[in-house]
Amino acid sequence: RTLVSPTCLECSESFQASVYKINVVSKGFSLMCALTFLGQESEDGKICFVKIHATWDVLITYAEVLNIKVPIKENDIPSTVENPLDCMLAPLRLPEKVMHPEPDYFTAPFSRDKQELYLINDESTFFSPSMRNRIVNYILTRCPYGTEEGKKKFGIKRLLNNGTYSAAYPLHDCQYWKKANDPNCENERYTLYMEWARFLRFYKEQPLDLIRKYYGEKIGIYFAWLGFYTEMLFLAAVVGLICFLYGLFTMDENMSSKEICDPAIGGEIIMCPLCDRDCEYWRLNTTCESSQYSHLFDNVATLFFAIFMGIWVTLFLEFWKRRQARLKYEWDLVDFEEEQQQLQLRPEYEAKCTHKKKNPVTQMEPYLPITSQAVRFCISGTTVLFWVSLIIASMIAVIVYRLAVYAAFASLMENTQTLQPISGLLTPQLATSVTASCLNFVIIMILNFLYERIAIWITDMEIPRTHMEYENRLTMKMFLFQFVNYYSSCFYVAFFKGKFVGYPGAYTYMFNRWRNEECDPAGCLIELTTQLTIVMAGKQIWGNIQEAIVPWICNWWGRRKARNNPENLYSRWEQDHDLQTFGALGLFYEYLEMVIQFGFITLFVASFPLAPLLALMNNILEIRVDSWKLTTQYRRPVAAKAHSIGVWQEILNGMAILSVVTNAFIVAFTSDMIPRLVYYYTASENEDSPMSGYINNSLSVFQISDFPDRNKPKLNPENFVICRYRDYRYPPDHEKKYLHSMQFWHILAAKLAFIIIMEHVVFIVKFFVAWMIPDVPADVKAKIKREKYLTQKILYEYEFEKLKERLCQGGKQTTEEEFITTEGRMELSRAM
Repeated sequence: RTLVSPTCLECSESFQASVYKINVVSKGFSLMCALTFLGQESEDGKICFVKIHATWDVLITYAEVLNIKVPIKENDIPSTVENPLDCMLAPLRLPEKVMHPEPDYFTAPFSRDKQELYLINDESTFFSPSMRNRIVNYILTRCPYGTEEGKKKFGIKRLLNNGTYSAAYPLHDCQYWKKANDPNCENERYTLYMEWARFLRFYKEQPLDLIRKYYGEKIGIYFAWLGFYTEMLFLAAVVGLICFLYGLFTMDENMSSKEICDPAIGGEIIMCPLCDRDCEYWRLNTTCESSQYSHLFDNVATLFFAIFMGIWVTLFLEFWKRRQARLKYEWDLVDFEEEQQQLQLRPEYEAKCTHKKKNPVTQMEPYLPITSQAVRFCISGTTVLFWVSLIIASMIAVIVYRLAVYAAFASLMENTQTLQPISGLLTPQLATSVTASCLNFVIIMILNFLYERIAIWITDMEIPRTHMEYENRLTMKMFLFQFVNYYSSCFYVAFFKGKFVGYPGAYTYMFNRWRNEECDPAGCLIELTTQLTIVMAGKQIWGNIQEAIVPWICNWWGRRKARNNPENLYSRWEQDHDLQTFGALGLFYEYLEMVIQFGFITLFVASFPLAPLLALMNNILEIRVDSWKLTTQYRRPVAAKAHSIGVWQEILNGMAILSVVTNAFIVAFTSDMIPRLVYYYTASENEDSPMSGYINNSLSVFQISDFPDRNKPKLNPENFVICRYRDYRYPPDHEKKYLHSMQFWHILAAKLAFIIIMEHVVFIVKFFVAWMIPDVPADVKAKIKREKYLTQKILYEYEFEKLKERLCQGGKQTTEEEFITTEGRMELSRAM
């Protein structure tokens, strides 16, 4: 059997239904509610569909229980002054009827005793479809249906889990590609598809009010956040593109690349072998092309862009708070009581917890003993640590792969004539980095697939008390895992690769077997860029395939038998049944995907200024893919309320602070900016060309006769006496042979000083900007106060009139006292 909840008159009338009475118990009271349903078989006779319909009495009862706000008067507060740029933005606008499908009202929590106060023009349309399906879902999740071993059995989720029902979902109001035959149907799904869910509308604004009306506030707030994030990315993408173009146009002026490519300089510098025994000596100018491309990302614009992004992320978070505050006012979420939604006890918690304790608010309520909680948290924590350790082990395995194949690539490219034409572009370092990045991406996807199921299982095992606790715990587990999974390889390349190499004759080995990797003579930044590009772009491509192509193929396969039947035999509820399920965690995965992307464009943006541009292009596609799949490929999700993006806001704040630190370290330790600046101010000897000689200065000298047998190459056909390596050490004829030179310590001190200065400057600017920008716009504050005053006035005037009627009829002393009290409250409201 399948439970369906129609939200359109056409859907309701298509059932020839019977009415039955069932007893529904909720919040300590018993309610006789009329549920209309019909057992109608599907076309293949294997599925029986049951329609659930809530009567008016049920709706008004639970509207009061859920504290749902309903209209009491049309809003008479003047709208804000029009933006003078509106005429320029007209091509981006949607029709007014689509953007604002309903008038703006003053609202108040519903009460059965004050029905005449509300603007009830038609009982069948007074509660919006999202309100109706939320009420029905609230009843179904708490409706008892029996006992087992002294424990209550209740809730549709349990019936779904044990196979009594195969699915339970609200129906879409019409087909997405055509309007319904019923003239009373609002065809909101069709409107959303035509105006929002098609890619050709990518340049249009989103109809957030219509999304909220059809899908509920929780989905509406997600698309509002995603749209705002995409708008803010436009500025970051433009600045990043300018920085990239600066590197492109100044590529030919880069003195380091010129010296490397110069046959008289780079062609005469003999570099030490890239691996032990099998590798040969090589000339520096063989890395000419890679050094030129490295300048695209390792230039003075890198520092500017890192500082800019530190300020940009603050502006994004602060302006989002203001946008969120405006939405809270417009969507009647200012006084949203979280305990009415997220803080309600989960049905699973009530069912699994047999112990009771006294609560000062709710009297007796179920609870989980502290010993049971401790055991469950220990198992959960151990499981999370095991999987994080598994990620670290896989990263070490990829590092071992890099070390093992590095020597093979170096030997292959030096000794294979067919690879000589591309040897300048495809260096052993780059070949190793690309293949390792692809391997790492595959491992990331596999571990993600496995851990998602483990995280849900251990969160269910903890038996969180409320929906908010459940979401927060699952969010932290998934984010911690994916943070380590996606970013560990980037952290390795940025902060560890090439930092612990040693020097010829005393190289550092992993597990005493594999020689640690060296950076390219032009630096490790280009390798970090490669790693970041492959993982970020691969994740976005794979994510869009999962979100769009996979649901479409599943739906196509599920409808293959029905395509040959006429539409009157393939009913609306069957069509919705064949769609994919969005699920309670559908939005969770959407937020997680975007937050991981946010980390890529903030934590490592100093290495890849084009990252915001890639994210912008992906998000323009992401909005339309998400809207398309939600409108056409998924069953209609149960509406839910939310007044913010929840715990994700704190995660974004934390990543914003961490990004300042990571980018400061990338500029200092991964790029060559600080060594070049130190050379410019302390070691340069040519006033006309201060950076000439930098490459020779940055390479130390090693005497080949000092090679131990383990490292010494088998062949030295040209009888080289010395070779060069990337470091700052004394030459072999110095009394401090091969020890770090004073210039090394000067550069290290400059790097540490730069990190401290950059962090303090950016943090001061960030906190100043955050302090300057108020979280709630002044006009929104004024509107909230004005609406509260007018709403209170309307309610008090209503009570005042009712008490006058009672006073005229009864004349009792208690009524007179109530009359005086209400009159006093009206005066107080006016004074406030």
